[in-house]
Amino acid sequence: MNIGLFFGTFNPIHIGHLAIANYFIEYTDLDKIWFVISPQSPFKVNTKMLTENQRYNMVFAAIEDDNRFKACNIEFKLPKPSYTIDTLTFLKEKYPNFKFSLIMGADNLINLHKWKNYKLILENHEIYIYNREGADLSTYTKSDKIYITDAPKIEISSSFIRKAINEKKDVRYFLHKNVWNYIDEMSLYR
Repeated sequence: MNIGLFFGTFNPIHIGHLAIANYFIEYTDLDKIWFVISPQSPFKVNTKMLTENQRYNMVFAAIEDDNRFKACNIEFKLPKPSYTIDTLTFLKEKYPNFKFSLIMGADNLINLHKWKNYKLILENHEIYIYNREGADLSTYTKSDKIYITDAPKIEISSSFIRKAINEKKDVRYFLHKNVWNYIDEMSLYR
């Protein structure tokens, strides 16, 4: 089984994340997608985030009725900050019969050389890329492990959602209904 790992802080998860995951399930050979909620990205040290469990609950609420997707909190149990190579090593040991591939935006691919043990990631895992406007990926098109997709561009960010909610804007249609209800009931991002 080929599992696509969609890493993110998901602070909060929004319809852009869900649409991208849906695209990769429908247009690639991935069998399932696990949303890996990162407790702390080494590149986002000063970002104010909700608790791990709040973000997990939102991801779970967004995908609970779709068995193609899974909310994964594996990084909560690993040392922080989270490094993708450590998570991949742990998952491979725990699930030796699964093949793990990465899903990432072009912006992450461009900075992949800054990641811990990035060469090991490239050697041992396929990477599915969500292209972004203006990203020059020409140096990566030669790799047989990197698949640059032509997914529709969705320009929604979690930071936009947080700011809008803080400014008392109604952004319910940018979020799955269950996520919007969770944020509203818990008075989050205000």
